[in-house]
Amino acid sequence: MTARLSFDRLVDTTTPRAVAVLRIAIAFVFVTEGIQKFLDPGGLGAGRFAKIGIPDPAVMAPFVAGVEIVCGVLVVLGLLTRLAAAALAIDMVVAIVSTKLPILFGRGFLGFAAPSARAGFWAFAHEARTDLAMLFGCTFLIVTGAGLLSIDHRMSKP
Repeated sequence: MTARLSFDRLVDTTTPRAVAVLRIAIAFVFVTEGIQKFLDPGGLGAGRFAKIGIPDPAVMAPFVAGVEIVCGVLVVLGLLTRLAAAALAIDMVVAIVSTKLPILFGRGFLGFAAPSARAGFWAFAHEARTDLAMLFGCTFLIVTGAGLLSIDHRMSKP
């Protein structure tokens, strides 16, 4: 009984159908970025992860790419949306800490590489805009669920 209640709470959603538009936008960004990590491993995958200072980049880059693709697909389908959005939110927090905070501080941060270009608040604001939008979008989905036009809604108890 408790497991069913937890699952019901996970998929429960009563937000409007229009949330599907947000899910499509979030999924597009994550799926396309995940695919690009495989298509250009030197520039966007393991090579970039190594340059940033991500540990074990040959393992972490494909792992992150897989998470972005799988969870992005789950988000667009509206299937286990809260779990998928939580994984993607964690992805964005790591991206912000590892690549955007060094720009804000103008130096390496927590073992991550120093920025190679401009630094400071305005450079941070510019570079972090997509990451922050994705983080806030995922947070919205975690709080509200996938909306009425989703598999989650169909699986939830009436």
